[in-house]
Amino acid sequence: MFMALTNMNLGANQQNVYKQNSAQTASPGELTLMLYNGCLKFISQAKTAMDENRIQDRNTALKKAQAIVSELMVTLKVEDETSENMMRLYDYINNRLVRANIKNDKDILEEAEQMVIQFRNTWKQVIQAERQRKYGGGAS
Repeated sequence: MFMALTNMNLGANQQNVYKQNSAQTASPGELTLMLYNGCLKFISQAKTAMDENRIQDRNTALKKAQAIVSELMVTLKVEDETSENMMRLYDYINNRLVRANIKNDKDILEEAEQMVIQFRNTWKQVIQAERQRKYGGGAS
């Protein structure tokens, strides 16, 4: 029994080290992608908590998603109309996350989720196009 727990802890520690190294070696674009994916993970956790009527877990997950959106807002360089529009959309997403939490409303949460998915998918395409441009059109 002790060996099984020890092996589980080792696996969890190795996974944490991997995640930490991934974040430390990622490009700014990859970090942004990680933030979008993290936000989606917490939104998913909140949806499950809503389904299971776990209020505290819903609240915790949505606060984490809000913190990620806040981080995206803080790090966004507002230099042109596009970035101004992104800031407004981030603010809207954040407000929808708050509203979903207050009202325990899955429809509002799914609206926010769809917007984050669109941001994430667009950002992923940008990263792929940049890699293609930078490293050429090798095998995909």
